[in-house]
Amino acid sequence: MATLYLTEQGARLMRTHSRLIVEKEGKTLLQVPIIKINNIVIFGRILITIPVIELVLNEGIPCAFLSINGRLKGILEPIRSKNILLRVRQFERAKDENFRIYLSRLIVYGKIRNQRRLIQRFAHNHPELNFQTELSELDIMLKHLQIKNSISGIMGIEGQATAVYFRAYSKLFKGELTFDQRSRRPPRNPVNALLSLGYTLLTNEYLSLITASGFDPYLGFYHGISYGRPSLALDMVEELRHPVIDMLALELINRKMLTESDFVGDGSTGFFLSDPGKKTFFTQYEKRMNAEFMHPKSGEQTTIRKVIRQQVYTLMRVIEDNEIYEPFLIG
Repeated sequence: MATLYLTEQGARLMRTHSRLIVEKEGKTLLQVPIIKINNIVIFGRILITIPVIELVLNEGIPCAFLSINGRLKGILEPIRSKNILLRVRQFERAKDENFRIYLSRLIVYGKIRNQRRLIQRFAHNHPELNFQTELSELDIMLKHLQIKNSISGIMGIEGQATAVYFRAYSKLFKGELTFDQRSRRPPRNPVNALLSLGYTLLTNEYLSLITASGFDPYLGFYHGISYGRPSLALDMVEELRHPVIDMLALELINRKMLTESDFVGDGSTGFFLSDPGKKTFFTQYEKRMNAEFMHPKSGEQTTIRKVIRQQVYTLMRVIEDNEIYEPFLIG
């Protein structure tokens, strides 16, 4: 099954029995059986009819609504899981500062370890580039992380490591589109536009799954509580944001699947993908999420979406049964 991305402004999403139909100005743009869809993502002003809402709720299919530039507004989803015992245990764990520090340290370890591994891969394939300083700095930060006994201390290490990582990441781009530093709201260059959109999509995948599993997505352990912020989804996305989204952005730019003409905006108002650019991005995003690879620990064939599910189930066992949390580490 796949995600249905809708970007055609003014279009209308309707249904006929168990088929979804996208129509605009009396012309059918797409028809797809609901059985082939497991997520719907809607950008901007697209009408969704009541029969479609009934269908997706009955089928348990989450429908995410984003601004035309890719900022998440909200999610239409079925009634939350009945697993109230998991949520009670989640709240109990969130009050345990030692547990929060334990889990946060592992999450950040996974993030920094994956940052370092990605740089190592490129150092091997591009001997003309020197990453020794960045690799050494990340080694030091991994050691310092082990002795941090507060959330603020862990966050400080994460911030330093991410700055080092992006310094290395900036060396990897070739051609007309480059990257200098991370900027979010608004994204100041095309690469940042890809990173922001990709991080939103990846976080939304976690958000839907952890909610369906019975967690409260707004109660995180590392990111903590902030009104309206899905902190638990943000906790879990940390391990995968660089291996999945950063590498996707790099591939799209360096292979010229996306060029300057696929973006709109400027450095002051922000850069965003055009409609053709979004179609390319979504296609390649889906390929990356569903591409099979060998799990570095189990040795079994898996996909990123399977890894996401596995990490959510792992967290459930940690919360309910006191099992050890193992971050996902790329090979």
